[in-house]
Amino acid sequence: MIFNLTAQSLTAMGYDVEVYPEAEFVLNEVKGKYIFNMVRDKASVRWIQKLEKEGSLAVNSGFGIENCTRKKMTQILMDNDIPHPNSVIVETSEDPTEKLEAMEAGAYWVKRGDFHAIHHEDVAFARNVSEAKDIIKEFAFRGIPNAVVNEHLVGDLVKFYGVADTDFFFHFYPFDLSHSKFGLEKINGAAHQYPFSVENLKKACDRAGEVLNVKIYGGDCVVAPDGTFKIIDFNDWPSFAPCRDEAAPKIAECIHKQIQKTL
Repeated sequence: MIFNLTAQSLTAMGYDVEVYPEAEFVLNEVKGKYIFNMVRDKASVRWIQKLEKEGSLAVNSGFGIENCTRKKMTQILMDNDIPHPNSVIVETSEDPTEKLEAMEAGAYWVKRGDFHAIHHEDVAFARNVSEAKDIIKEFAFRGIPNAVVNEHLVGDLVKFYGVADTDFFFHFYPFDLSHSKFGLEKINGAAHQYPFSVENLKKACDRAGEVLNVKIYGGDCVVAPDGTFKIIDFNDWPSFAPCRDEAAPKIAECIHKQIQKTL
């Protein structure tokens, strides 16, 4: 829906927009000077990256989409001092005991590292080191090569959506609106709505998008009782489900601005 609304907004701005199903885009090796996309399949990402290397503009960039896979995203955010939970990256074939114990966390989130979360089992809550190790073993059985383990943060879960190079930024408490992907919002429970700076969160998210090379983004953070926050997830071009009508023209504006920069 957000993709179609963005196409409508671009058409209203005077652009000719051709829309392709993801499979057709790759199988027919469709080319274009300016591309906007919501692809996820690895073959699609590779094709977009190839077009970018040949001079095409893509929003989001295929390289940015790849950066948002869990392992790469975690490393990039930590390397650039983006507010982020204490985390470790482990190979599922190794014994993670030492790394997990060194975190000294009260509880853990274990997440597949090689891709986005697709299934409910790709993100799991562990109450202790033993449970975290069992989940990592299960990842290994499923053929997942690595995992990211975040410390569990106590506070308000806040979901956000943003569009780079515009003033658009939307946030809300998913538990309160029963907005859920896998039902994991129940772990943190109802929001206390601790006061925090939305302006500072937007700045941190825009910076995260910059270092990840993602213009259209969304994600989650946890706000602590003292108002500090840490970004726990960051996605390239999410659904914008609660704010599509407001977001689509801003996404079109962002795409337009990127095109203007190439002229």
